Amino acid sequence: MLAFAHRGGAYHPEIEGLENTVAAFRHAVDLGYRYLETDVHVTSDGELLAFHDAVLDRVTDHTGSLATTTYAEVQRALIGGRERVPTLAELFDSFPHVRFNIDIKAAPAVPVLARFIQEREAWDRVLVGSFDGHSLEAFRRLTDGRVATSAHLLEVLAFLLLPSARLARLVTRGRPVALQIPHRHRRVTVASRRVVRRAHAAGLQVHVWTVDDPGEMEALLDRGVDGLFTDRTDILRDVLRSRGQWEESHEGL
Repeated sequence: MLAFAHRGGAYHPEIEGLENTVAAFRHAVDLGYRYLETDVHVTSDGELLAFHDAVLDRVTDHTGSLATTTYAEVQRALIGGRERVPTLAELFDSFPHVRFNIDIKAAPAVPVLARFIQEREAWDRVLVGSFDGHSLEAFRRLTDGRVATSAHLLEVLAFLLLPSARLARLVTRGRPVALQIPHRHRRVTVASRRVVRRAHAAGLQVHVWTVDDPGEMEALLDRGVDGLFTDRTDILRDVLRSRGQWEESHEGL
């Protein structure tokens, strides 16, 4: 079972308001998390940032679009009044023994991320995804399929709508290694038992985001999902511990 600290565990009471900061990720690692989830954007001068939003406005004391802001300007913005926006390089250097689930949030980040992974030979430290199929396909081409990727939206739909796992695998050409999906979308259960079985039959894992309720976690684990993203890193750890699915060796990494 893969436990992903979503943006470092954005709603853990001890770090709320510090999402996607080195402090948040350090908190998750200290809890024992080995898999960290983050997003990437690039600044106007090409710096790869670990940040969710396209703008600084929501979580920092500055405003403006990352795409039109220089790295030096971004560094003056503080998250929660105290933490800088980190680069992806800072996270890799700060936590050398963890793996990263990286969501590409903007097309300009694609070549920068591909180059970053290649320069660091970090092929086995990342799982990369994007809602945007064009961005993910471009990333796959640039990395020659060497980096594990999750399914983009059209590939997810193949597993949801086509009549068999074999056909879905054929249509997606075996490229994704995981479906990363919500539990529900409006009134539709996306991460259903049927979808989990189908993904597993095709050799894919199923990771569900973003789950903070213990009852929902239990239901999804009973359904056989392979990973959960959570903002409440404390709750997910407690649930996994109670089920004997938390590796105590995670702690202290």
